[in-house]
Amino acid sequence: MEQARQEAVQGPADGSATASSSPGRRRLARGTRSMLAVCAIALGIHLIPLLLPRDTPEQELAIARVTVGAEPRVRILLPLKDHPKATGAELREAAELLVAGAPAQAQELAREAERREPGKVETQLLIARICDMERMERCARVALDEARQLAPGDARPDVLRAELREKNGDTEGAAQAMGEAFQKAPTDALIGMRLARLASAANQPTVAMEALAALQGRVPRARLLVEQSLVRTTEGRDAEAVLLLRKAIDEDPRLSVAQLELGVALYRQGDLEGATEALRQADRLDLSNPKALLTLCAMQLKDQRLEDARLTRMDLERRFSERMEFVRQTCPMP
Repeated sequence: MEQARQEAVQGPADGSATASSSPGRRRLARGTRSMLAVCAIALGIHLIPLLLPRDTPEQELAIARVTVGAEPRVRILLPLKDHPKATGAELREAAELLVAGAPAQAQELAREAERREPGKVETQLLIARICDMERMERCARVALDEARQLAPGDARPDVLRAELREKNGDTEGAAQAMGEAFQKAPTDALIGMRLARLASAANQPTVAMEALAALQGRVPRARLLVEQSLVRTTEGRDAEAVLLLRKAIDEDPRLSVAQLELGVALYRQGDLEGATEALRQADRLDLSNPKALLTLCAMQLKDQRLEDARLTRMDLERRFSERMEFVRQTCPMP
């Protein structure tokens, strides 16, 4: 009896309790080892580019693509300028990786690409962009002229010229350049729509409407009606803009941009209630975009409808909590 009590308190002397728990420990150990093995394999895969002999430009580019920061990228990529195997395309990609943070070094690589593969339009366009970033106007102009001479029928040099002129505040010059691009690429819907926007901003509504008319059949009718309404809005012809936007909504009731622009046009006519309804509908159609609610907030603040604006901002903060600071800046409460 005494021995039985001791076994009950101390457990079996043969270690059967330990044996019963050991399978669980073994499973845990196996799981841990498996997890460590997977982590080791993943780490090895990511380290492979660093461990391979780095004797080709593609390996340097692969490392630079996953490298953060301009200075580390410069250390990796600038030596490609003297690499005998580097092609013009590889040098251009290296320059693209540096252009935002190190434009001077990017230009060195682009110039080397030009030397190794002369006559490439892509290289001249890259040089023009880099020169513009460095505020070297003459350099950018020369590169664009060279690009146009290399490919007289290519619209890309004119598109870039338009972008640079618009960036510098020359809307009329930008519209002219985009018009030249559209003449070379009359079937390019994107160029045509950009021309319409620029021409409208440059007070050239006839040019804008002609560009949009040329896109009939290439762009959905509802979208063209929205673009036409924007031209009329710029002219101050809000009633016509509203009619065009209502036609666009009839064509495509789920086109959120049509509802958004309708809200803006109605507000310009003094119809805040109608504008609010249109903007709320635009928001329902595109829940990932805060623009409709931000536009509504701006209108409510301008009209001193502070309680409505506060409710609108609450909606924005709830839906876009990850962009809280942006919401507070664009929908500020007094």
